[in-house]
Amino acid sequence: MKLAKSELEDLLRAKKLGNTLCSAHDRSSDLAPTGISALDAELGGGLPRGEISEIVGARSSGRTGTLCATLAAATSRGELAALVDTLDRFDPGSAAAAGIDLSRLLWIRGRPGGRDVGASRAVNRALKALGLLLHAGGFGVVALDLADLPERTLRHIPFTTWIRLPRAIEGRPTACVLVGDRPIARSAGGMTLRLQPVEGGVRWSEGLLQGLEVAVRVIGARCPHGRHPRPLFISAGEAGTALSSA
Repeated sequence: MKLAKSELEDLLRAKKLGNTLCSAHDRSSDLAPTGISALDAELGGGLPRGEISEIVGARSSGRTGTLCATLAAATSRGELAALVDTLDRFDPGSAAAAGIDLSRLLWIRGRPGGRDVGASRAVNRALKALGLLLHAGGFGVVALDLADLPERTLRHIPFTTWIRLPRAIEGRPTACVLVGDRPIARSAGGMTLRLQPVEGGVRWSEGLLQGLEVAVRVIGARCPHGRHPRPLFISAGEAGTALSSA
C-alpha cells in the first residue's frame, strides 16, 4: 500500500501513535535488542533508543538480514515497528518467515525512479516519511532503507537533515536505523554496524544454500575506533535472516 503524505499523517493521528508505545514496552529500557545474541553482546544490549544508528555493507553482506532480525525482535516484544522502503524492495513473505509480525509493522513503500532525478525524489519522499514517523512517536524501531542508491544522491541530502532528525527522536523510546551501502549518518549516541562478507563464507549442503558467514564491526560513542570484527552467520531457509555466533 502506497501512502501520500496527507494519508500517512491522517493514519498516524487516527492511531494516536504520538502518545505512547504499546503497553508491552518496558519504559525502563533504553536499548532495543536486535534479537541476535552475539551482536547484542557487542552492542551492550542492543541499539540505543532515542538515537539514530546505521547498518551498512555491500550486497550480500547481511545488512538486510540484520535489519529483519531487528524488526522481528521488536514486533515479538509487542512493539510497533516501521520501515520506510525507499526503492520498494521489501518482501513481506520473506519478512514473515524471518519472524516479523506484519500486523505490527507499518510499511511505507517508495516509488523507485531513475538513477538521477528519480532517485533524488524517492529519497526526499523517504526522508519526509521518516520525519513524520519520528515526530509521531509510538514505535519501538523505525528503519529507513537507503541501500543501493547512487552515492551522489546521498551526498546531496542537506546536512541540516542529519541535525533535524536526531532532534526529532531525542528522548523518545524509539531506535532509528538507517540501512545503506556505506556510513550515512548516525547521531552522537548511535551505533554503526559495518558488515562484510567473509571470503568463502557461503555455505552449501547437498546443493542447498545453508547460509552466509559475515564479519561485523561495531562503531559508536563507546568505541569510536570500532571493536574488532566479530564473525556472525546468517542462516538460510525458514530462519532466513536469523544470525548467530559463527
